Amino acid sequence: MRRSIATVGAVVLGLVALTPGAAPATPLRTDPGLSPADQASVDAGLPVATKAKPGAKPAGANPFLALLPDPAKADYSGWATYMKKQASAKAAARVKALTAGPSAAAVKAAAAAVVVDEDEPAGTRGSNEDPASAQLIRNFGTGSGQNPAIRVLGALNPETVTPVSRAATPEDDGSIPLAGATGIGAGRRAIVTDAVIGDGPHGSAGTGTNDFDFYSLQATAGQVVTVQTATPTGALDTLVALYTPDGTVVASNDDAGGSFDSLLQYQVPAAGTYYAVVAAYSGLPADPFDPASGDGGASEGPYTVTISAASDDQDFFAVKLRAGDVLGASVKGAAAYLTVYDTVPREVHGSDQDASFIYPMDSRLPGGGNAATDYVATKAGWHYVGVARGSGSYDITVEAYRPVLQGAKPVQTLFLDFDGARVNTGVFGGTGNVTLSPFSAFLAKWGIPRAQEDAVIDAVVAGVTENIKQDLIASGLNGKFRLKILNSKDHADPWGQANVSRIVVGGTIDEAGVETIGISQSIDPGNFETEETALVLQDVLSDPAGGPASLNTYLTPASDRVAFVGRALGNVTAHEAGHFFGDWHTDNADETPNLMDSGGANFDVLFGVGPDGVGGTADDTDVDFGDSRFSPAEGFVGTEDTLGRIVFGVTS
Repeated sequence: MRRSIATVGAVVLGLVALTPGAAPATPLRTDPGLSPADQASVDAGLPVATKAKPGAKPAGANPFLALLPDPAKADYSGWATYMKKQASAKAAARVKALTAGPSAAAVKAAAAAVVVDEDEPAGTRGSNEDPASAQLIRNFGTGSGQNPAIRVLGALNPETVTPVSRAATPEDDGSIPLAGATGIGAGRRAIVTDAVIGDGPHGSAGTGTNDFDFYSLQATAGQVVTVQTATPTGALDTLVALYTPDGTVVASNDDAGGSFDSLLQYQVPAAGTYYAVVAAYSGLPADPFDPASGDGGASEGPYTVTISAASDDQDFFAVKLRAGDVLGASVKGAAAYLTVYDTVPREVHGSDQDASFIYPMDSRLPGGGNAATDYVATKAGWHYVGVARGSGSYDITVEAYRPVLQGAKPVQTLFLDFDGARVNTGVFGGTGNVTLSPFSAFLAKWGIPRAQEDAVIDAVVAGVTENIKQDLIASGLNGKFRLKILNSKDHADPWGQANVSRIVVGGTIDEAGVETIGISQSIDPGNFETEETALVLQDVLSDPAGGPASLNTYLTPASDRVAFVGRALGNVTAHEAGHFFGDWHTDNADETPNLMDSGGANFDVLFGVGPDGVGGTADDTDVDFGDSRFSPAEGFVGTEDTLGRIVFGVTS
């Protein structure tokens, strides 16, 4: 597992001043961060930020696009709900704009999608249940004479179970050992219970540490456990999670269906006992074996919970892709889950949400349904589109495109601007046209003389070049990969020219009006929009030592400051480029460091700090693009190849 930020704290306490602007003689302690209960929620993929009303635009930067310093301010549920609400209008606007432009032919081809009917007999399940048994669709593809767009019409037929009414468990049922038995797996298949959050000994009338209601159930391998809440009256905002007997969270959900109610569906990999918890938003217990380990202050009120364990129906369809094909899919109707598997087959983008609002206007990928998914194929062969979680008819739109830069000139240029710039931060949710201060204004805060500015810029450029150019060439995946990297120290500003995207390295949160370290204009699988902007703001990165996102936290007299600041900023800059070239965030707490790791925690890993906890020493690590799990907070499932998603979109 990754080194905890806490291990760096011991290093921080021993720092001494080296030069003005470096770590102080009496350094600040490492930011204590989240409470244990909030940390448990974040680890489970649940947000802890103050929430927007359902469907309203949340305050602050979109965490799907931003490298946030503080996970407690990331309203993931609010943003997911808002993006889904806006997805249909954004998809329609994209089609309208593209129809009037040079992409009109591709849009018309998508509109003339060929209809494919599922061949599984009506009212049955099991004939196309996984990639191995997927229905083959032979006429789909981007090659000559093939159909690049299809509509798959089918139906899901899961096992039908009728819930048995069950009385509420007597309090205290606030932990795994105290869980109320549902009887599911021992004669029952489903139950429905009316209960109350807040009536236990740890509610507001008791210890005030929050009330939790745990339920135990048995499930067999392959069954889908469903936990759904309803709160027709009162102020309760629920969340639900599913635990294994050792206290590991295997699934969770905050909001579903555009409300503050919750819906969790999880296919269990092995037979056994599982524990479902119903709690109030903000948060889970710090310790699921201790009913008094909450934070307090959560909402309370009545709820109805329905819990079941039953056989689901999944339908898979096989399509042949060429290396570099950009696949997008959207589903309407009964299905709530849409996924893509690669040639292995392994799941590479499972989705129960429509985040296509985040695509740029030039993207041709579909959206506007229950869920949307996207993938850039790195190998030729059969790939698999699947749907699940629902009962009844569904309609899947599946489209494939070649990269827009294929055969185009000029090639993609990435411009790194260290001079400060006039930027319209409104595209990031900021205040509009603002002037961002230059990179040189922050050097002294790291104890680096301004005379070494060129050396630091050279180190940043070298890091970005290694991360997003040399490594992609070395992968050998795309012999036509082409990327020109320019910078404001050595080149004239090309911003505004064809196929030029830029990253402004400078400025502060106050100047930009966006509370983040970095942020990109879009996530653009396939790189359809080749002229975008991203920011790497410098104030948090240059704060006094103590905060996990400050580079000063990792600087000591043993540090090569130029090398470390250059490496760390090169990684953050490559991260932002990764977004507008097509990458989503990856899990910042899994075993594999990745340049696309989300913010909020483990910044030492993203910065390349080695086992000694000090930046700019011999054991610093090389963090790259590659395979990693999607960020659990953002709701996607599977393995993301963050290198493969870029290497074909940035092509010639």
